[in-house]
Amino acid sequence: MPALTPEIVPGLVAGGASCRMDAEIAPRFKVGDRVTARIVNPMSHTRLPRYIRGKTGTVARDHGVFALPDSSVCGVHSDPQHVYSVRFEADHLWGEHANANSSLYIDLFDVYIDPA
Repeated sequence: MPALTPEIVPGLVAGGASCRMDAEIAPRFKVGDRVTARIVNPMSHTRLPRYIRGKTGTVARDHGVFALPDSSVCGVHSDPQHVYSVRFEADHLWGEHANANSSLYIDLFDVYIDPA
């Protein structure tokens, strides 16, 4: 995706935009795999929520390959990788204050997770 300029904003708003890529990259995880969100504290941009770092969840869906915003926002490169929807149990995230029957699905880039 090209750098965002004022001239292209109206077209993106009208027609939408996607960072989906047609890259042939084998997924590291499949539906049902247990994964743990990495504990990282980068000095730059990240879309890894702090409250799930170090927490374990289950891959619920593979959305396909997308450009990693953490890299592309810095103008480095697109760094294509799989995005997974990962299910976290609410009580695992927030303890006894959470509804025991609730869960949270968070879309995470491959670089954010490791096998549990």
